[in-house]
Amino acid sequence: MDFWYSEAQTPDVKLSIRVDRQLYVGRSEFQRIDVFESPEFGRFLALDGYMMLTEKDEFIYHEMITHPVMAVHPAVRDVLVIGAGDGGVVRELTRYADITRIDMVEIDPQVVAVCKQYLPQTACRLEDERVKIFYEDGVRFVRSRENCYDLIIVDSTDPFGPGEGLFTKEFYGSCYKALRPDGVLVNQHESPFYAADALAAQRAHKRIVESFPIAKVYQAHIPTYPSGHWLFGFASKRYHPLRDLDAERWNARGLACRYYTTNLHRGAFCLPAYVEELLKDVE
Repeated sequence: MDFWYSEAQTPDVKLSIRVDRQLYVGRSEFQRIDVFESPEFGRFLALDGYMMLTEKDEFIYHEMITHPVMAVHPAVRDVLVIGAGDGGVVRELTRYADITRIDMVEIDPQVVAVCKQYLPQTACRLEDERVKIFYEDGVRFVRSRENCYDLIIVDSTDPFGPGEGLFTKEFYGSCYKALRPDGVLVNQHESPFYAADALAAQRAHKRIVESFPIAKVYQAHIPTYPSGHWLFGFASKRYHPLRDLDAERWNARGLACRYYTTNLHRGAFCLPAYVEELLKDVE
């Protein structure tokens, strides 16, 4: 008998993946947590029935939310990561020797524990000595910080449930205050393709534009995410993601990536016409 995991990406569209077995199921204070094993995508994590990552394509998301900003900002030392309980963002950040502090704020300790046990591919660097994990609400945490981070990465779930507060104007304003004068905010920005996701991307962009003088959006192809077309936000007090790209400096680091390159960096900010129109409406 075949067993399939199905995620409703819209009321009329489902993504289905054949699974070999379910490795974990549990309910934390905040959400249901599932880990499955599949022949095509390896192990994958779902929260409240929504796929968060798979072993096969997680590298795309985690490289693209981390490396573009590191190729632009010349001196990232102190980083705040909000969400990211699977550890993938931290794994990519710890590849940079010049980063001295990584504060990770995750509301659900059970997600971290499950990922450490079942998804070591992403959770492998959470014990790095530069990493400090705070199990608390990211909105409340960032509200109490001022002028102390070079980079904030918001690796949130979708804008409902535990992740809802990470898409508000108040939150982006708090991030602006927590960043240093040349700080950068990077966030996952939803998909522009299906109507409900596109509305969420549009709303997030509007609120970021209201808070930051430089606010750009870039894209990646992530097969298991709704439509496969995913957006990220780059918001800065000083640096422009294209004009301030230092490809020579980043390439000299010798970091081997499977998706990100500095050539792709330039192309990622060249958005399709329908996405430009979507964002222009709120700028």
